[in-house]
Amino acid sequence: MKKSAAEIIREYGPFPGVQQVHGLTYDGEHVWFAAGQKLLALDPESGETVRSIDVAAHAGTAFDGRHLFQIAERMIQKIDPRTGQVLATIPAPGDGGDSGLAWAEGSLWVGQYRERKIHQVDPDTGAVLRTIESNRFVTGVSWVDGQLWHATWEDGASDLRRLDPHTGDVQERLEMPEGTGISGLESDGGERFFCGGGASGKIRVVRRSR
Repeated sequence: MKKSAAEIIREYGPFPGVQQVHGLTYDGEHVWFAAGQKLLALDPESGETVRSIDVAAHAGTAFDGRHLFQIAERMIQKIDPRTGQVLATIPAPGDGGDSGLAWAEGSLWVGQYRERKIHQVDPDTGAVLRTIESNRFVTGVSWVDGQLWHATWEDGASDLRRLDPHTGDVQERLEMPEGTGISGLESDGGERFFCGGGASGKIRVVRRSR
């Protein structure tokens, strides 16, 4: 297993009126992040929030190329980002214990926090298609270049982990500095991971090894 210190290359926030940063995702232009009762869109170049949607947003966030998906307590909402309308809902597999959310291979990938699991979920029905086990709390999930990554935050320590998607074996770890946790995770498809900072109210950018 490859292990190294996470390289934080930029920080955003805290943001006015935002107490917690939960899940986040990237639509190719903006970083959308969940802040309890709203989704906010961040311009990663200027560092300014440019839009908000009033919707329950308690955990992971994902983008499928057209729609946003947002965990709200025991359900996952499908949202039209243009109008902010909730188009559909499905049950979340962790029944309220869900954390990270990602889109890949036509499925949603849902972290189950304290159960240390990642579920592949049918986005139309909520049916669990398969489950990958981790050995740490799962706080964020992301797929990039065919790689499955998840964030951890447990016992005061946090890191990013690349898993074998078939076995769940840890192949690489990026260890966050002491006192720096990750509450949500998404890649920009390149060298950047966007990491939610929980109660710090910040979003941190970590360089991904290539």
